[in-house]
Amino acid sequence: MFYTFTGIIVRIFSNSYLNVFQKLLTNKGQHSTVINFYTYLGLSIACIWFIKDISIKILPLVLIMGFLGAVGNYFIIKALSIGELSVLAPINSYKPVVALLFGIFYLKEIPSVFAVWAILLIIAGTYFLFDFQNGNIKTNKLSIIYRIIALICSGSEAVFIKKIILITGSTNCFILWAVSGFVFSAFLTAISGHKPVIKDCKYQILLIFSVGLMQYSTNFVFSRMNVSYALALFQLSTLLSVFLGAKIFSELNLKKKIIGSFIMLAGAVILILD
Repeated sequence: MFYTFTGIIVRIFSNSYLNVFQKLLTNKGQHSTVINFYTYLGLSIACIWFIKDISIKILPLVLIMGFLGAVGNYFIIKALSIGELSVLAPINSYKPVVALLFGIFYLKEIPSVFAVWAILLIIAGTYFLFDFQNGNIKTNKLSIIYRIIALICSGSEAVFIKKIILITGSTNCFILWAVSGFVFSAFLTAISGHKPVIKDCKYQILLIFSVGLMQYSTNFVFSRMNVSYALALFQLSTLLSVFLGAKIFSELNLKKKIIGSFIMLAGAVILILD
């Protein structure tokens, strides 16, 4: 239990800070596809030497995982390049719903009634994270669309990650995730026509490190918990993201966003007790 809790904490902090580094890089003019490409490249170089005992039979699963991961990460970066961190990060709270639906049909993971209510409460909290005026969200609508596409990809990806973990283990799954993601991120970079030039080495290295921590801790927790439950707990990073958005990027309406974040926290507590 202690190790699972530690994995959740590491995942929460690393996920929030990697979004910060992604936004800082886009603010410096680095293209989303290039940031995505170097992130997967760095992780692949660091870990490919440790892969072992992989069956060719799981190749289709690995390719689907890599595609969803690379596309999802690209759209996250794209959204952050034009939207607010404190608004876009909480949209990720919808990911457990995506994973829940896929998990029911693909992994046969059936949630309890209390778990469903907890997830709905987490989602309801996101209402306070948006500013409404005449029924319209006062932020870049395109960035929200990008973020929704990203969460659909990552929520679906989570199910394939769990499946591959069950077959080959957390470490091998992490390596396969990095390498397959690199393949598809390289393809996205090639078709985008953007030159793979790094605008800031320091932030890119910090991003690679943060993504590595985030994904390995994610795999570790997935190996010990139901996917939809784990994803719901990961949403606690929303509160940290709200603070980071306000402090680093001077984003507004901190109090209202904190209220929404605490509603989501209440949902997470119910989920834990369940």
